[in-house]
Amino acid sequence: MNHKMRALISVVLTKAILIQSPLLFARDDLPWLGDASSSAVSLEQEKMLGSIWLKMFRSRIETYSDPFLQDYLENLLFNLATYSELSEAELTLVLVDNPSMNAFAVPGGVIGVHTGVFSYADNEDQLASVLSHELAHLSLRHYARRVENSKNQAKVNMAGLLAAVVLAATAGGDAATAALMTTQAASLQSQLAYSRSHEQEADREGIKTLQRADRDATQAASMFENMLRATRYTGSRPPEYLLTHPVTERRIADARNRAGYNPRNLLQPNTGSDYLFLRARARTNSWRTPQQGLEAFKAQAANTLKNSDLHHAAQYGIALMEMQLGAFDRARVTLGNLAEQRPNSPLISHTQLELELASGNFDTAITALERQLRRQPGNYPRQMLLGEAHWLAGNSAMSAAVYENLARQRPEDPAVWYQLAEVRGLAGDIAGVHTARAEYFILIGVFDRAREQIELALSLLSSDFKRSAVLTQRLKDLNEYELRAERL
Repeated sequence: MNHKMRALISVVLTKAILIQSPLLFARDDLPWLGDASSSAVSLEQEKMLGSIWLKMFRSRIETYSDPFLQDYLENLLFNLATYSELSEAELTLVLVDNPSMNAFAVPGGVIGVHTGVFSYADNEDQLASVLSHELAHLSLRHYARRVENSKNQAKVNMAGLLAAVVLAATAGGDAATAALMTTQAASLQSQLAYSRSHEQEADREGIKTLQRADRDATQAASMFENMLRATRYTGSRPPEYLLTHPVTERRIADARNRAGYNPRNLLQPNTGSDYLFLRARARTNSWRTPQQGLEAFKAQAANTLKNSDLHHAAQYGIALMEMQLGAFDRARVTLGNLAEQRPNSPLISHTQLELELASGNFDTAITALERQLRRQPGNYPRQMLLGEAHWLAGNSAMSAAVYENLARQRPEDPAVWYQLAEVRGLAGDIAGVHTARAEYFILIGVFDRAREQIELALSLLSSDFKRSAVLTQRLKDLNEYELRAERL
């Protein structure tokens, strides 16, 4: 990270008290949120804080590069947001490659989810309860209200929490715990009580969101129980989520009472759901070696009823581990059996095409992906896989075309710009490489490198007036962005 960005981050964190409203979309029909907190923070400041914080976060943490999981979580989050108290769901979801249980919401509409959340959530409604809770913190504008409640103390506490979230995602373990515990210790008792009040409000609003979305709201309490149980089993090291979202038996009881009776509780689980398979997919990086993961999934399969969802999910995990180990023939048989059980599963179909790529059958994968994309042209995971397939097959220009289309659809996705830079280089478009790299560096907050890349592209495009004009304007936009950030 360059020195200017470090200085900018420092300014943002020390001024965090001025702009601690986590999203700019509280509905006007909620006057009890407090006019004072709302007037202290402009919408532009909220957006800028979220934008800067996200760039800082991406420069420090390892995000999970799995378009299928990313797409699944984004769709789930945006669906829940339509039933929440957010009037405009301008959200960005960050999927973090970390096996710990953690999720968080940051001013500006950023919601982060660790891959470890899947390990704690037994079903999709439990996962939805975590996302709904974070959406509630945003819609209730808890950070802005905290600013108004205790200005001086909140400045220390919330700025520290923002920094500790990054630390939790990078270092984990004792360092992150110490940072968070130190931050919490800096709060007065009254501040802690106010935080508990926020948690109660977020529980209430999160449960309402689940109910409006026709989900089993009692799963919020079940998710709390899972986390509390994990604390007992793991000893002194609780999940990160519990450090900022403390769970007690009373809180579990309150959540269950608020959810009330739901006839869905009497229904059998939806056997058509791929949630358990997605959970297995999210756990593929949880072991030190693929062999350890393979043995773990085999043990799970041996301890579950055949033809049950849990057994099939364990078989899917086995196939993923076999792919990582290069046992492609065994993985093909395993996935083929699962495809017979779930012929309409997009996840199984997608994984079969990933297997074709891994085993070198590029043309087979390309043909299938192009056929699927004719039916669903905007499908993000399939487009990413098609771009990779063309790249592996040596079709650099076609791969670049796929990623360029994706960049128009997802201009804030650094993974897309990173891949586009790679394939443009192979296609011989050197100016295009620098342009794509500039966008990637902007999105991860490395502004000096972004500026260098734009200037390199401009030096190669002196005779191309149109592209030069676009890049010159982009350079002006970058300078203006930094000035606006420094004025926060």
